[in-house]
Amino acid sequence: MSSLIIRNALTRNTGNDLVEIKIVDGKINEISTKVSDKVDEEIDAKGMLVTESFVNGHLHLDKVYTLDRAGQKAIEEYNNGGMSNALSSIASAAEFKSEYDEKWIIKNVRKALDLAVKFGNTHIRAFADVDTKAKLEGVKALLKAKEEYKDKVTLEVVAFPQDGVAREQGAYELVEEALKIGADVVGGIPWIEFTREDEQDHVDKMCELARKYNKDISMLCDDVGDAEERTFEMLIKKVIDMGWFGRATGQHCRAMMLYPENQFRKLCALLKRAKMGVISDPHTGPLHARVQDLIKEGIPVGLGQDDINDAYYTFGQNNMLEVAFLGAHLLRMVSDKDIELLYDMVTTMAAKVLNMKGHEMVTGGNADLVVLNCKDVKQAIWYHEEPVYVIKNGVIIK
Repeated sequence: MSSLIIRNALTRNTGNDLVEIKIVDGKINEISTKVSDKVDEEIDAKGMLVTESFVNGHLHLDKVYTLDRAGQKAIEEYNNGGMSNALSSIASAAEFKSEYDEKWIIKNVRKALDLAVKFGNTHIRAFADVDTKAKLEGVKALLKAKEEYKDKVTLEVVAFPQDGVAREQGAYELVEEALKIGADVVGGIPWIEFTREDEQDHVDKMCELARKYNKDISMLCDDVGDAEERTFEMLIKKVIDMGWFGRATGQHCRAMMLYPENQFRKLCALLKRAKMGVISDPHTGPLHARVQDLIKEGIPVGLGQDDINDAYYTFGQNNMLEVAFLGAHLLRMVSDKDIELLYDMVTTMAAKVLNMKGHEMVTGGNADLVVLNCKDVKQAIWYHEEPVYVIKNGVIIK
């Protein structure tokens, strides 16, 4: 068994009192003012904050650093007009996918995952487009990276039919093939279909694949400026019917910002019944999920990087503290209580949304931790600097 002690640490639960954190065989063994000295390695936190490592709940990892290839048309369409032209944007962004090749995708993926290690992201739910243009090239690259980085980053690969299922003949079969070769999660984007019947069929087919292969579900729902879109509701109802409680996640869900209040409250009631949460990416579009209202209703919400220099977003460092910083402004979450919530949304609450177990700074929790260069959560988000140390499964990886 390997063992590690972090000395002179502040935590979010112990106030101003310094503690020591003992880690044995990848788990938190003890948190107290003084723990036993017989360990293999130790870190001096020097009075700085130690927390759970960061969770990136949504990243299109196959697309990172492809903005130059995709061009400016898609990014302009996606962000203009209150997202009313998001459908055209996705079509424009698809044009270059015939160039998809695992050989160049993996190089971009490694660059993004090196940033994940630098900034303390030890868990990423990573989407890879699956369609007749991209084929399985993105999935193959992500599966290769998953193996290469397995001791540093837990990568959940999502087989994602970006261009639809009814619209994109052959996508269903490619998603199934992606699951057979190792994809971890079934994706979906039902709102992109042309009719309500096809939207429902998209949800049903992807959920049936999840049942067949015993996989969790992550769907991009209602990612458009249209108050009439209801694909998130379709997904929630299907999850309840399947009994897939706690195993599905809604991504984006931006249209809920435009829903009548009664419709939103009904949606919340269904979400609680399905034990589902939401991943929001408010920095990558002019609309976003009603994050604070969802949390007030007891529905967990996490944040995601979403994009890094691709056809939908120009910037991105795979730094979840930067994402939280942007969220503080865009969501108007600037009180001390809000800032604590934002930190949860890139650590523990994000983990809950993604059905991760044990991502808590408690005895018996997973030893996926960061030692920050600051003393409190407000400073962490304020300056969004890289951690001094990053620990994965009890091993120092940075």
